[in-house]
Amino acid sequence: MKSSLVWPAAALLFGVYFAAVIPGSSAEKPINLLFIMTDQQRWDAMSCAGNPVIKTPNLDRLAEEGARFAKFYSSCPVCTPARTVILTGHALESNHVWSNTNVTTSELPAELLSFDQVLLRNGYKGEYYGKWHVPYQLALDYTRPVRWLNGKNKPPGSKADISDSDAYREYVRKNVPARDPKPGQLVQKNGVWPYTPIPLDENYGKADASKASQAEAYGRLEIPPEHSSTAYTAKEGIEALERLKDGPFTLTISLDPPHPPMMVSEPFYSMYPPEKIPVPASLADPRTNSPYADRTKGPRDALYRDPQNIRQMTSIYYGMISEVDLWVGKILQRLDELGLAQNTLVVFTSDHGEELGEHGMHGKFVFYEGSVHVPLLLRLPGVIPAQTVVTAPASQLDLFGTILDYLNQPSRPTEGRSLRALIEGQESGVGRIAVSEWPAAQLPGFMVTDGRWKLLYGRNATNKSLDALYDLQTDPHEMNNLIGRNPGREKYRAEATRMKNLLIDWLTRVKSPLLDSVRARPVLSDAQPPAAEPMQKKSRPKQ
Repeated sequence: MKSSLVWPAAALLFGVYFAAVIPGSSAEKPINLLFIMTDQQRWDAMSCAGNPVIKTPNLDRLAEEGARFAKFYSSCPVCTPARTVILTGHALESNHVWSNTNVTTSELPAELLSFDQVLLRNGYKGEYYGKWHVPYQLALDYTRPVRWLNGKNKPPGSKADISDSDAYREYVRKNVPARDPKPGQLVQKNGVWPYTPIPLDENYGKADASKASQAEAYGRLEIPPEHSSTAYTAKEGIEALERLKDGPFTLTISLDPPHPPMMVSEPFYSMYPPEKIPVPASLADPRTNSPYADRTKGPRDALYRDPQNIRQMTSIYYGMISEVDLWVGKILQRLDELGLAQNTLVVFTSDHGEELGEHGMHGKFVFYEGSVHVPLLLRLPGVIPAQTVVTAPASQLDLFGTILDYLNQPSRPTEGRSLRALIEGQESGVGRIAVSEWPAAQLPGFMVTDGRWKLLYGRNATNKSLDALYDLQTDPHEMNNLIGRNPGREKYRAEATRMKNLLIDWLTRVKSPLLDSVRARPVLSDAQPPAAEPMQKKSRPKQ
C-alpha cells in the first residue's frame, strides 16, 4: 500500500516533487545494479516526458515507480566521450577521451575505474552486453568476457573471441534463412539483412548501398523482429539475469537503437503514421545568429528541412524506441519473476540525443536540446520514492557517485555529485548546473545550464565560435540567441556573465587546464578572433 507524502509548494521551486513513497527499505539486502542504456535517444522520446505521440509504457513504469530527471544532460554529445564520463565520473580533461576515435587510441589514467570495476572488485559479479564503445581497459573485470564493438582487431587483454557486431551476424546466419534483396530493397554497409529505404535514404532509388554511411540510412528492416539487434542484446541480458540472480550483481544491457542506421522491422515501422507526427517548431530556423550557422552545407542539407522527410524519419525513430521499450518490459518482467526487483537499482539513460529535424539538422555533436538533453530514470523500491520528478539540472558526470551511493559502496574520487540527496528531498537543487563539452575549434566547446538559462561558450580565449545565450523558459526551441550578433545583446551581459561564472566555477572544480583561457574570453564578442589553437594528434585539443 502506498503512503502519501505531501511536500510544500516550495519543493516544486527547488526542483523536486514527491507524489508517493513506498514503505520499507531495500538496504537490508545487498543492492544489485541493472543499467540499461540506449544510443542517441532524446530526452523527450518517452511518453512520460510529455511526448503526445510516442508510447513507452515500460519506460513510463520505471518513471512511475521511481524517479525521472526532467533536465538531465549528456556530458558530451558524442558516443565514446559520453560513455566514458558515465563509467568513470570524470570529465574529458581527466579521462583523456575526446572523440570516438579514442575508443582504441586512448589509455585512461590508471587510477580511473568505472563504477562497475569498483563493484566487481568488491564482491559483485557482473556482465555487460551490447554496444561497448569506450576504451577497452574498463572491460577487463567483468565475470564473463565483454565483446568489443566491431572490427577484427582484438583489444589488448580481451578474452572475447569475437566482436559484438560479428557475433550478431553469426546469430542471424544461424537463425534466419538468408535471402537476396527484393526489387527496391538494399543491404546497408555492414548490414545483415535487406531493408526497404525511404526517400530520405541516401541510396534511395539506387541498386547498391554497400558504401553508404549509417548516418544517412533510413527504412524498413525486413528481418523478423524477434531477431533484431535489439532483441538479440536484450535476450542476452535476460539470460545473464539467470546466471547472476544469486547476486550481488551488476548487469549492463547496452542497446544500439535509436542510433543510425534508422531502420526497424514491422510492426514498429508502421506504429506511428508520419502524417500524425508534428514537425519541429524550429525546422525552418535560418540559424542566422546561431553558433551552428555553417554546421551543415552539404547537398543533402535541404532534405532535413523537408517536413515529409522529417515526419518519416521521426516515425522510424519512434518505432525503434518502442521496440526498445518492449524489451525493457521483458527485462523488468524477468527481474520480477526472479524476485530481484526489490533490491535492484534500475538505471535507464542514453549517451546523447538526436536533432531529429530541429533547426533543420539531424544527428548529434551540438549543444541544442535535441542533441545534448537525454533521459534518466532510476528505480529502487523503498528507497527512491515513486513518482519523483526532479527538475534541477544534472549531468552524466553525476551517475558514478549516485550509483555507488545507492549501492552502499565507499565513495571514490569523482568530479560529479551524487544525485541521491536531490532525489530524496534532502537537497533543494538550488545552485545545481549541468555542463557539456566538445573539443571543437570552430564551434562552442562548452555548454552550461542552470535549468532555465543556457550558455554556449568558446573552449578558450581565441576559439572562433559564436557564443550563444538562450532563455529556455521563454524560448524552449532555442530560436533566439540573446547575445552573439544580437543588436540588443548588451541587455543580457549580466546574465551571460553570471552563466560564464558558473562555467568558471565548474572548470575550477574539475581542475580543468582550460580554466585561465576560458576566463580570458570576452563574454560578448562577435569579432573574428585569432586562429583557434590546433588539435594535438587529432584527438586532444591543445591546453
